[in-house]
Amino acid sequence: MVFSDKQRRVLTWWRPGSPDRERQAIICDGAVRSGKTLCTGLSFFCWAMSSFQNRSFALCGRTIQAVRRNLLAELMPVLNQMGFRCVERTSKNVLQVRLGGRRNTFYLFGGKDERSAASIQGITLAGALLDEAALMPRSFVEQTAARCSVAGSRLWFSCNPESPAHWFYQEWVRKAEEKNALRLHFTMEDNPGLSGEVRRRYENTFQGAFYRRFVLGEWVAAEGLVYDFFDESFVREVPEEPLEEWYVSVDYGTSNPTSMGLWGRKDGAWYRVAEYYYDARAARRQKTDEEYAGDLAGLVGARAVRAVIVDPSAASFCETLRRRGWRVQRADNRVVSGIRLTAQLLKSGKIVICRGCDNAVREFGLYRWDERYQGQDQVCKENDHAMDEIRYFAATVAGKEGRGGMFAGCVERGVF
Repeated sequence: MVFSDKQRRVLTWWRPGSPDRERQAIICDGAVRSGKTLCTGLSFFCWAMSSFQNRSFALCGRTIQAVRRNLLAELMPVLNQMGFRCVERTSKNVLQVRLGGRRNTFYLFGGKDERSAASIQGITLAGALLDEAALMPRSFVEQTAARCSVAGSRLWFSCNPESPAHWFYQEWVRKAEEKNALRLHFTMEDNPGLSGEVRRRYENTFQGAFYRRFVLGEWVAAEGLVYDFFDESFVREVPEEPLEEWYVSVDYGTSNPTSMGLWGRKDGAWYRVAEYYYDARAARRQKTDEEYAGDLAGLVGARAVRAVIVDPSAASFCETLRRRGWRVQRADNRVVSGIRLTAQLLKSGKIVICRGCDNAVREFGLYRWDERYQGQDQVCKENDHAMDEIRYFAATVAGKEGRGGMFAGCVERGVF
């Protein structure tokens, strides 16, 4: 296996003779697919098994599933080839590791929200690896750091960049020297296993702030138009029927506009062939759930719709649709990861906006990041109704077809 100079520094920073040996932590941040995860995980296990016996360690991700998928799935085959003997007790989220005469225990933790800090309280650790640390709440990261109380314990962080006002950037990346941490910034050039073709594919996948974060590896704020690349070239004619299958996506509003999109698939792409858009405030009349259900039926016509994708917060409308015989599917309503996925699918031609979807096209030209927020990505809550239901469809249906591939990989690593 070939490693770059930066990866070799990660692999050896803790070893005798290294100029970085006295550091208490390492922070590896930067571009996606830059080789951070493998070398960080490999170095962490080598350090733990050569430094301790019968101690406990933490492997942390945003979720335990993410730890297995993003870290262990790639790392375990390499460790086995090196002579490590790893036995995972899945039901207990524990990994027992042997090397030579030494044995240590690695516990898997998910840092999904503020409640996650309680899951790691009480344990005594000799070290912790936090993969995608910027996706974890501060309380969880600080609680994990506090549990590393064994003499000689160290912390290992890896992450992709977020906003420069993000707490992890402010408290750890910028204060690396103050915290006696080694900070190494990665780019795609630091991964010798990444081909030029794959690199170009990633460069063409992201746009705006996400390009600067995930391709260039910069901590930058999201600003301006959300879909700043979208123009008339992304609007196509409605394809000739028959299409293979149909869905409807809905952003339901009472006083706010209700937007519905009718989607059909052909030749591997999803086309938003028609839309319904009703602004109760402009019309000066609110519609009932039954009226909107009737409007949805009018949009669909005689087509056989597989499911209606609706924000789960619209509970009464969902129930009305079910009573009428529609199959209702809860929308994945995560905003930033959904926006990122929608942009990827649009740029790759996997989802297409058709002529006649005038309100969607209008909102693409108005949908903006809210620059009043610091430390987190927020969109302005205006001109966002078609944008929301298009995002629901991308995250709940169209993006699922890429699971295990490019699209799912980008989202899972960046958001979950």
